[in-house]
Amino acid sequence: MQKELDHTNVHNLYSQIAAILEQSRKFVVNTVNTTMVKTYFEIGRIIVEDEQNGKPRAEYGKEVLKNLSDRLTSQYGKGFSVTNLKQMRDFFLVYSKQLPISQTVSDQFNLSWSHYLFLMRIDNPQERKFYEIESKNSNWSLRELKRQFDSALYERLSLSKDKEAIKELSRQGQIIQSASDIVKDPYVLEFLGLPEKAEYSESELENKLIDKLETFLLELGKGYTFVGRQVRLTFDEKHFFVDLVFYNRILQCFVLVDLKIGELTHQDLGQMLMYVHYYDRFVKLEHENKTIGIVLCKKKSDSLVEITLPEDNSQIFASKYQTVLPDKEELIRLIEEK
Repeated sequence: MQKELDHTNVHNLYSQIAAILEQSRKFVVNTVNTTMVKTYFEIGRIIVEDEQNGKPRAEYGKEVLKNLSDRLTSQYGKGFSVTNLKQMRDFFLVYSKQLPISQTVSDQFNLSWSHYLFLMRIDNPQERKFYEIESKNSNWSLRELKRQFDSALYERLSLSKDKEAIKELSRQGQIIQSASDIVKDPYVLEFLGLPEKAEYSESELENKLIDKLETFLLELGKGYTFVGRQVRLTFDEKHFFVDLVFYNRILQCFVLVDLKIGELTHQDLGQMLMYVHYYDRFVKLEHENKTIGIVLCKKKSDSLVEITLPEDNSQIFASKYQTVLPDKEELIRLIEEK
């Protein structure tokens, strides 16, 4: 008599095999990407070395690269146009300069060729290295990398740091050690599609952020998970609602966000202080760190923030938001004037 099929056992068996297959596929894709990038680097090196020992650059580009492209395409198929060969050449010229003596080519490249094609176009070596490190550490797709660059993430983080700390961004990327490390000013919400001077309510802003939650988490930064919206706090038979609640896994603390479409007031900061105290006393666990509160507003006075909050404040922050991409040149000028 045939035994009845144990569906639970079959499901567990399937899950184990599927996990192995997914891991293997990911490994194969990563290996192929890494091998391709290393190969293009070596092709670029050979072209540069031959060029430097041969004819002038203009003549070299017209004659040698065209002939080389034709022969490689005939033998190995697509991917070896004159344009692609020039990109490989430029790739070697850019990345051979930043390759540490102690590091081999095998250790250097961890992103896709598409990532490097974009990174090569960033002129500032420190900025380029920052985005390279963050792309690797945060597993950014090419779309996410472009979005972070367009929103001037490097410049926005640099504005709150001294010269030595800015250099550290290009050595290690963004290091999260304290509450201030996860707060940006401004936050860029261009992905919402709201015109800069449009009239909208705080609830409309909140709805759009929830609709675009994946992108908003990317803008918030590292280690965020979404907990809830309009989270209710109740005491003395009165109800209060926090617009958005997140948890930061790196700092191991709750992060409360309140949205203000107008100018920031001292009452807004006081309200957030109350929210933070509530979470610290009644919600967070003993092993978790103190709650962080961010009031996200359209306009603020730094003097008002400074005089309202305690001198030793390390939990409450006020940041502006904007619905259009920032002017990178203006941010660069502000950094240079520091």
